[in-house]
Amino acid sequence: MRIITYREALREALKQEMGRDDTIIMIGEDIGRYGGPYKVSQGLFDEFGPDRVIDTPIAETAIAGAALGAALAGLRPIAEIMYIDFSFICMDQIFNQIAKIRYMSGGNVIVPVVIRTQMGKKGSAAAQHSQCLEAIYAHIPGIKVITPSTPYDAKGLLISSIRENDPVVFIENCGLYSSKSEVPEKPYTIELGKADIKREGNDITVVAISKSVRDSLEAADELQNEGISVEVIDPRTIKPLDSDTILESIEKTHRLLITHEACKTGGLGAEIAAIVAENGMYNLDAPIKRIAAHDTPIPFAPKMEDYVLPSKNDIIKGIRELMKE
Repeated sequence: MRIITYREALREALKQEMGRDDTIIMIGEDIGRYGGPYKVSQGLFDEFGPDRVIDTPIAETAIAGAALGAALAGLRPIAEIMYIDFSFICMDQIFNQIAKIRYMSGGNVIVPVVIRTQMGKKGSAAAQHSQCLEAIYAHIPGIKVITPSTPYDAKGLLISSIRENDPVVFIENCGLYSSKSEVPEKPYTIELGKADIKREGNDITVVAISKSVRDSLEAADELQNEGISVEVIDPRTIKPLDSDTILESIEKTHRLLITHEACKTGGLGAEIAAIVAENGMYNLDAPIKRIAAHDTPIPFAPKMEDYVLPSKNDIIKGIRELMKE
């Protein structure tokens, strides 16, 4: 099977779905002639034209509001918010309108909006362009939240999200755009709400979000040489969260480490830990451990940025500590 990048997998999903369904439009800053801030939409403007790949001013409220209106009028819009940090500007449209209209209409009106956005370390992008805010979106009823970690998952989950009748916040990680994996050329879907066991193991379960999946797999490779068998679970969809897969893994390994690039306090790791405490505490032989970013704005200085964010070595250290419990 061919190998392509995360960026190319996303572009292929967009191209194939827009070719399949002419009600799909894209709307966002610099997504047209420029090809998107990370070149995901490169070439789509030339293929589908300005009526379907719509460049906007720097106005997140307008992007989200236009996407909502287009969905209510019968289209299937894909709105791109350049960096998840800026999505706070249009929180009313997302949280109070897009997420709630289907419920408030008694199911009579659907809002098939996909909001594509980016999070994570970009390399000295500093405090306003580097945040991971997936847990905030997971807190809001009415929207589904996707965090793909591989090119294969990115394509299949984006196609599923576009075909979904409920709103989806699709969060890409800036540190993954150049990563590569095998991806089928033909369209395919991945079930939303179904986790993936990226690596099977017997000694400890690691639940990792987005880019932390890659770090966890690298950590697992190193620890295998020490005789530690690590099971790595990627939820892929964090709302709804596949808690069954996590709980079943803990029944086998009896230890749990959770890792994500977001800040520790109030992060998704806290929710996963609570689910395990409520439903699988007696299967644990050691305390739950979280490896996450420090509770501080992301620094500009490269060394400070690396210090604040979790790393493969942090995950290795955490696993070794849990194995001693």
